[in-house]
Amino acid sequence: MSKKKNKNKGFICSYTQNRELSWLKFDQRVLEEAEDPDVPLLEKLNFVSIFTSNLDEFYMVRCGTLYDLTLVNDPDYYDNKTGWGAQEQLDKIYEETVKLYQKQDIIYHDILTDLSKHGIVNLNYKDLTKKEKTFVDNYFTEFIIPVLSPLMLGDNQPFPHLKNKALNIVLELKDEYGIYHAVVPIPNSLPRVIYPDEGMKNFAPDRIRNLKKARFILLEKVILKHVDEIFSNYEVAEKAIISVTRNADINLSTKKLDDDEDYRHHMKSILKKRNRLAPIRLEIYKNVNPYLRLMLCNYLNLNLNQSFVSNTPLEMSYTKEIFNNVSHDYFKDLFYTPYTQRITNELTDDPIIPQIKKKNVLIFYPYESMDTFLKLLKEAARDPKVVSIKMTIYRLSNTSKVIKYLLEAADNGKKITVLMELKARFDEQNNIRYTELLEQEGCNILYGFDQFKVHSKICLITRREDDGNFSCTAQIGTGNYNEKTSKIYSDFCYITSNKGICGDAVEFFKNMEAGNLKGDYKNLLVAPYGFRKAMLKNIRKTIKKAENGEKAIIIMKMNSLTDKKVIDQLEIASQAGVKIKLIIRGICTLVPGIPGHTDNISVISVVGRFLEHTRIYCFGSEPENDSKKSPESLLKMYISSADMMTRNTQKRVEIATPIKDKKVKKQIYHILNVFLHDNVKARKLNREGFYDKIAEGSKKVNAQATFMKEYAKKDNKTIEDY
Repeated sequence: MSKKKNKNKGFICSYTQNRELSWLKFDQRVLEEAEDPDVPLLEKLNFVSIFTSNLDEFYMVRCGTLYDLTLVNDPDYYDNKTGWGAQEQLDKIYEETVKLYQKQDIIYHDILTDLSKHGIVNLNYKDLTKKEKTFVDNYFTEFIIPVLSPLMLGDNQPFPHLKNKALNIVLELKDEYGIYHAVVPIPNSLPRVIYPDEGMKNFAPDRIRNLKKARFILLEKVILKHVDEIFSNYEVAEKAIISVTRNADINLSTKKLDDDEDYRHHMKSILKKRNRLAPIRLEIYKNVNPYLRLMLCNYLNLNLNQSFVSNTPLEMSYTKEIFNNVSHDYFKDLFYTPYTQRITNELTDDPIIPQIKKKNVLIFYPYESMDTFLKLLKEAARDPKVVSIKMTIYRLSNTSKVIKYLLEAADNGKKITVLMELKARFDEQNNIRYTELLEQEGCNILYGFDQFKVHSKICLITRREDDGNFSCTAQIGTGNYNEKTSKIYSDFCYITSNKGICGDAVEFFKNMEAGNLKGDYKNLLVAPYGFRKAMLKNIRKTIKKAENGEKAIIIMKMNSLTDKKVIDQLEIASQAGVKIKLIIRGICTLVPGIPGHTDNISVISVVGRFLEHTRIYCFGSEPENDSKKSPESLLKMYISSADMMTRNTQKRVEIATPIKDKKVKKQIYHILNVFLHDNVKARKLNREGFYDKIAEGSKKVNAQATFMKEYAKKDNKTIEDY
């Protein structure tokens, strides 16, 4: 086995690459959607917004973690894929980030140029008409000045704390006595988008809807233009819009929890620290003089390579306002064609639980609606024979109907148990709020484990039948119980009354209530102790098939692949002749096509209109040419909440369920097969670690577009709006 040696840190595999740089390549693929000529213009703008939001979180979390490691300066720490230490990784991240900003600026400029041809114009002050300037000047005087809080810096006034990702204007001022600096925070109490030609609808921005043109200027640009008036007794030598990104990798451990301190209260207090953590990045809107940039870095205790200049707005959430305010009918060519989710035609309008006793059902979001699962919950809440509902919850929408039906069920006397993960990053406050509502209604709330996040997606409904016996219905999914994301995330919702799976579900919740992570399950694979072990065993069994002369194959679809033990086992399988097909949307630290190591592994990534979120794991063999067996019948198949990342396999409670139902297996295999033939949105990972477009054949295949067409042909039944 050929390996390369890195300093004194041991041997590093030649078929792996750095996790963080792989993530940046993923975000680049998101950005590249904004330059795809087939993507409508306003959707392109949205992809730029998603790119910036992704990059923000990457810096807050991943760079924050690496920054903490540099403070510890542990000589034994290094990336097990490349051998790089924490600072080495950060330096390489900063280098790649500069390239991403440059690419973003070019794409954003092109989008604005094209949008202006349609009457959607992001204005600078100099672009305003005389009438518009008059309006903006008056608006600044009447509405903006009263809420500004400018701050002069000096010996008696140190550099202020700048909130995470908040916009600020920094100024360099002069008079006959010297040079000074000031900071003006951009208030978040005012509308970010100002429509001067609309007169802001008499200063009632909420009245601005269905615009057939949209000439707008961003709030920070208005303040930047007029801020000189606030410091009229100085010469404004330099001014710039800036934003500071802070380390958000707070330690949510409860080890230091006082005996009399409530866990939920502890979480509330620790979350307040997020905005106070150390700066990790400085963003500057357009160029400033080198002295001011250096001064800001010194104030923030940052190196120069942690500061980045952007010609794109530093905060892109304003695009949502544009989306909401322009007329979708008038600008229909600038949006994706609206897609209506279908209600699965596997079920009738009759009660769901009796139907599930007869057959298993797989619902495929976002092509099919979450309304079916919500109907199941509503039915369970009102069914007098249902005695209990148990669920694990990681993320919910802000107005969750799941919570609504759980509360109704509790009010109807059902025993409700919810394992709520309060450590779901950036959803902590939302989850805390929901636990308070559920507890008020008498629900049993579990908070999970100190060192392990509960990321599984499982719901168990127990019913007492007329004969006095209990029956169970289980739902296991790959995605969250979130109505909003179910419209834009590709996920599976599997509903079954299979006794083996339901029996394991009963055992799972019993173990969670008892704090037992090492439960024994006959069907379900449960992390952190059973999932990876079973997956490695399945890979080894597939290797045996190859050694026995079978056409062995492994197909996996997931969000990310970083688990080194899994990667090493896949490399062994590749050497044994197993054909391995990986569909990985995001991070992939395995490098395919390395001679003698990963020759038999291919990796594709699909980034498109919907966020690919399903996790599917298949092991087995392909049928011989003369075989009458269907391909899926020879595969052992699982769907799961878990990616093949160490954080999922070793640090979270995850669930994978086997799929044995012939019809459902065929459905999933078809989905995989369509993805493997995508030559429009798919990108193929090459042996250098970069992603290439796939050469289009005689027929274009866009997987997501294919599914939209296929599910549109199905009966579009409707049920009431749950």
